[in-house]
Amino acid sequence: MKIHILLADDHTILRAGLKMMLNAQPDMEVVGEAQGGRQAITEAQRLHPDIVLMDITMPDLSGIEATRQIKKVLPDVKVLVLTMHENDEYVFQALRAGASGYMLKEAADTELITALHVVHDGHFYLSPTAQSVMVGDYLQRVHSGEEKDSYSNLTEREREILKLVAEGYTNNQIAERLVISPKTVDTHRTHIMDKLNLHSRAELVKYAMRRGLLED
Repeated sequence: MKIHILLADDHTILRAGLKMMLNAQPDMEVVGEAQGGRQAITEAQRLHPDIVLMDITMPDLSGIEATRQIKKVLPDVKVLVLTMHENDEYVFQALRAGASGYMLKEAADTELITALHVVHDGHFYLSPTAQSVMVGDYLQRVHSGEEKDSYSNLTEREREILKLVAEGYTNNQIAERLVISPKTVDTHRTHIMDKLNLHSRAELVKYAMRRGLLED
């Protein structure tokens, strides 16, 4: 079964190049295109793609806001941000909006296929540049005293669940893997969020990446 992809970018030539590259993959198919954020939302609702490949800077509505709105109405549709911006705030905004990945256009020829497979499998993909941004942010927070690391307060089971959640597993999948009930997983997740002062899955993933929990 092919991975269905919606391309959202205001550059016609870039879309054409991406479409050619992706359709050449045996397990991928570009099912639609959008040249603006609003059109991306409309087409996502019409086509229900597996992944939206989303630019950030578009004329009518930013890719970040489009991502937020798509995830609100279509939580199962994944969004991979493909942008020219290395700005750290864009990385964090994209993750907060619900994106499953962030990578730079300059690396599209070498990283994109891998990134799409990772995101399609339910995991998060961050380009090396985006990962560097996160590590830099973490170090800055450590030096300023803003980062109060409560990881040591987590139990072994909580650390295990934190890693699995960050890797993209659902409560039911974690429950099955650890032979516990989904309700127990949910309770552990609540405790983890409270102990680490995190408020969303995006923040949890960001934390796990800073801790190096996803490197194994």
